[in-house]
Amino acid sequence: MTMKHLATLLELRFNPEFSFGPEGKHVRDGLSTVLRTGDYLWVSCDERTKVERLKKTGEYTYAEHTTFDLTEYLELPDGNNSEIDIEGMGRAGGYLWIVGSHSLKRRKPKSKDSIEKQINRLTKVKNDPNRYLLARIPLVENPKTGEFTLQKSCPDPENGGKTLRAAQLVGTSTTNQLMEAVANDPHLKDFLPIPGKDNGFDIEGLALHENRIFLGLRGPVLRGWAMLLELQVEDAEQEGYLQLVPVEEDKRLYKKHFLHMSGKGVRELRIKGDDLYFLAGPTMDLDGTIAVYRWPNAIPRTAKGEQVVHRKELEHLFDVPHGSGMTSGQNKAEGLAIYDDNHLLVVFDSPSALRKPEDDVVLADLYRISGGK
Repeated sequence: MTMKHLATLLELRFNPEFSFGPEGKHVRDGLSTVLRTGDYLWVSCDERTKVERLKKTGEYTYAEHTTFDLTEYLELPDGNNSEIDIEGMGRAGGYLWIVGSHSLKRRKPKSKDSIEKQINRLTKVKNDPNRYLLARIPLVENPKTGEFTLQKSCPDPENGGKTLRAAQLVGTSTTNQLMEAVANDPHLKDFLPIPGKDNGFDIEGLALHENRIFLGLRGPVLRGWAMLLELQVEDAEQEGYLQLVPVEEDKRLYKKHFLHMSGKGVRELRIKGDDLYFLAGPTMDLDGTIAVYRWPNAIPRTAKGEQVVHRKELEHLFDVPHGSGMTSGQNKAEGLAIYDDNHLLVVFDSPSALRKPEDDVVLADLYRISGGK
């Protein structure tokens, strides 16, 4: 049953010194994921190679913005020359985990160009090497101040004889082991050459439970069914790299779970207790319903094998406002966080003017929830 939810507004204040990309885009205009650790929020703009950290400075305010350049921790194949398109962050095992979209992108027509040039731009598909990233970076908490920072390597505070090290999934300059694993998948192979916004392969969402990694797919959506990939990794022989390990008896390196969210793809996912929460919306670049769903008891169910989850098995908690009319193409909910035991936090890509009451400020939505484990 859908419940009517009213959001409390959370103010995110950014430092202009750190907030503008090479093409002049402000980080607040492209938020794609959000994660809370203690009194800190971690967010990312999908057109950068950085993650941003904000500190709670008031009941509904986060500020004291700091940025972390991922090239200082990881060996990005294209350095700072192309975006990672970060679409998910999570925390597990003393690490901040990060995933790129793993998707192709099609160029946009520009109205100032000739008709011929605009049509030609729609034929151009780009492959950004940095998008093929699944990585972890040590996330260190200062026990005295509660401050969280990133380190390339550090002693494990939970195990003095172990070292935590930044690492990423093995791959080449144009792909990685995950893409190689799904290359011949009967549900995915035909969508790998298709750009994400065309219902092609597109990862948007990351959640972790113990040694299990869940990746939500914005696309493809197959006859209304969205997909969730489940995989596990271990340290590779080469320091600084990870490799997939079999998760099924037939030695497959991933599992697939299918969910019917009325034709919507996954925009973000989070784990709370035994339940999975999904932010779901259109797979293509259009205005459309964006909603939050709960899959009860998802963690024990998925441990038993691949799952097919029908609409009646999902709880449609509430819809999230989205752009339309004068705000078409704006207020696209992209990030979802477990804020506390009773609230979910949603951040938006392309926020409207009403969500930007001051320079370097953007408003996020805090929703109260009940139930679940």
